[in-house]
Amino acid sequence: MAGGHERWGNQVEYLLSCLGYAVGIGNLWRFPYLCYRNGGGAFLIPYLLTLAICAIPLVYLETTLGQFASAGCISVFNINPLFKGAGYTMVVLNIIAVIYFAVLMAYPILYVYHSFSSPLPWQNCGNSWNTDRCAEITSNSSLISGNTTTPEDEFYHIRLLQISPSITHIGGIVWPVFWCNVIAWVLVYLCICNGVKSVGKIVYFTVLFPYVVLFALLVRGTTLPGAWQGILYYVLPDWSQLTKPKVWVDAATQVFFSVGPGWGGLVSMASFNKFNYDYLRSSIIIPVVCCGTSILAGFVVFSVLGFAAERAGVPIGEVATAGPGLAFVTYPAAVSMMPAPNFWAITFFTMLFFLGIDSMFVTIEAVIAGLLDEFPQLRIRKKLITFLTCICLFCLSIVCTTRGGLHIVGLLDAHVAIVSVPLVCVLELIAAAYTYGPKKMAADVQFMTGRPLSKIWMILWRYVLPALLMIMIAYSLREASGVAGWCVALVSVIFIPIHAVQLLLKTKGSFAQRLRVCCQPNSLWGPVEPDIRCCWEASKRQNSFPLEATVTLDNVDRKK
Repeated sequence: MAGGHERWGNQVEYLLSCLGYAVGIGNLWRFPYLCYRNGGGAFLIPYLLTLAICAIPLVYLETTLGQFASAGCISVFNINPLFKGAGYTMVVLNIIAVIYFAVLMAYPILYVYHSFSSPLPWQNCGNSWNTDRCAEITSNSSLISGNTTTPEDEFYHIRLLQISPSITHIGGIVWPVFWCNVIAWVLVYLCICNGVKSVGKIVYFTVLFPYVVLFALLVRGTTLPGAWQGILYYVLPDWSQLTKPKVWVDAATQVFFSVGPGWGGLVSMASFNKFNYDYLRSSIIIPVVCCGTSILAGFVVFSVLGFAAERAGVPIGEVATAGPGLAFVTYPAAVSMMPAPNFWAITFFTMLFFLGIDSMFVTIEAVIAGLLDEFPQLRIRKKLITFLTCICLFCLSIVCTTRGGLHIVGLLDAHVAIVSVPLVCVLELIAAAYTYGPKKMAADVQFMTGRPLSKIWMILWRYVLPALLMIMIAYSLREASGVAGWCVALVSVIFIPIHAVQLLLKTKGSFAQRLRVCCQPNSLWGPVEPDIRCCWEASKRQNSFPLEATVTLDNVDRKK
């Protein structure tokens, strides 16, 4: 962030905030389903390969850029002003994501409220909202057919969401969802109103608590009858799946979107680091812990699903689903069969809420940091800007609390990032590894941390990652469906060519000269602390970055 920077109280706060951002509800409801669908344990091979080849280098790059320039997602493109539209793309992307993600955080609050009822309201079909098609899954019942529904499904879709037939029927506001959305936004604002000073303290609880619950659920789940059949179903390898390109693309997509490069959050969090923080270790820890959490969540989920399948006398494939249905339909069904179901339901949905709220902290902070970097005069009013931002985002999220809200959530979630996120990462790679250049990047990293930049990073940034990301973009475009889907996918991307064209038109000279000038770092690129910037500029003039510069930086930090 520009001028008068906030800083983390310590680097543990930074690490926990990034982990809270990277580890979210998608780790719980998306990865386990992808794993068993794509070959079980065999899926871990492409998953871990893409973790090493794709996620870690991108996290390291974004941390490098954000920390070196103390810049948010917009100002970080001072390194290549032609691509600055990608910064606006990230802001719009985060705005769209928060619109529906906040409402997803309202659902666990509703479930916690209803979990105090005994028996749990989704345990049977004898309720006023149940239809004639409702059928309970028991060991004495036949398999659920396409003409019947479960009580858990009807509770979620009919009782809680009052869902409309399609996205073309938005309907009125579902008031319980609306008020839980209000509660979620109030909690988010109270947590982020003081910037990283408040977020850095809160993440000690909101990040660590879900892990305590996950391990408790794992211990409880593995002691249930049928749990190990579920776990085997989850991890048993089907090696033939590795011959399918879709499995590799699914692995890359899951790693990519769960860790979070290209969204701006990692850049913004790194901008609050001290300039000379050696971030290599944290750049590895964040993706590894994120992916490890996904694997752990798979054991938690499938141990309980194995128990539910055995109790119901149905194949595990009948109860395993993907997406929100896993968290709000399948898992509640399993919980209702456990001893002390109310306790485990409250525990699970509380954990789900905290898994999601951390991601909201960083997502909203990325929007605010980007805006304040571009308009530093607003920095003295940051608390007011944060309040107004939350109010505006809350108002936009109201459409997702309507009867057609779940359809809107599905549309946005499926399309919002399929093009923009990998494209932003490609532009970051071009800006850092090509137009700025390997020598300058290596010199800046040496100046900042005292650690030389390994050649392997530059090889990955220049040759491997751009190719993988372009393949991902090409594949993702095949997933877009309908006019609405294409609009959501491209609405944030349009800022990239718009800004580039405007900048080229304002620049004088031939097209080649304009392009060359616009791709060079502008005067705002570089360290923002005056003393550090003087050292950096002096070292540039000498065409060397001696180790003594790092020692000077340590002294500067100590003086502060």
